[in-house]
Amino acid sequence: MLEQLIQYDKELFLYLNNLGSDTWDGLWLVITDKLTSIPLYAALLFVIYKKFGLKALLLMVFVIAGMIAFTDQMTNLFKDSFQRPRPCRAEGVMDVARYIAPRCGKYGFFSGHASNSMSTAIFAGLLLRPYFKNLIYVMVIWSLVVAYSRIYIGVHYPLDLICGLSFGAIAGFGFYKLNLYLINKFISK
Repeated sequence: MLEQLIQYDKELFLYLNNLGSDTWDGLWLVITDKLTSIPLYAALLFVIYKKFGLKALLLMVFVIAGMIAFTDQMTNLFKDSFQRPRPCRAEGVMDVARYIAPRCGKYGFFSGHASNSMSTAIFAGLLLRPYFKNLIYVMVIWSLVVAYSRIYIGVHYPLDLICGLSFGAIAGFGFYKLNLYLINKFISK
């Protein structure tokens, strides 16, 4: 059953990856670049500062840094444990996939881009929900677009993304709860 699931994953990857075209390659390379999200993160930090104040922002910066470090390290632990080659390195896949990424890492299960973007989406969406009711939906869509970019450029299978997005959602929720606890304990007094 696992072999069949992995086969379906490869087939879906190849189908989605081969939908790409030279016309759109530049856009998807920009979307997948980690630096592209810096303006979004800066805007979120500014809104957090305006809504919660400087002391709360400083505490949240540490919580957010912990969340990103946690998702990064867990992603690396999973990649090193499962050692599933990325599509751009996999026999029978790399020959027929569109590979446009600037580099191809060794292992791909699960996606760090997916886990980090989704943890940020859930954390920020829940945190700012009292002020911006629909922000969480916008953030989740942004995370899904970032995740899809990893298929487009040829470095992750769909299951890498689904697992990364799921892990990121759990981490984002957990760190949101930790943040509430710390804010109530140290800032709200």
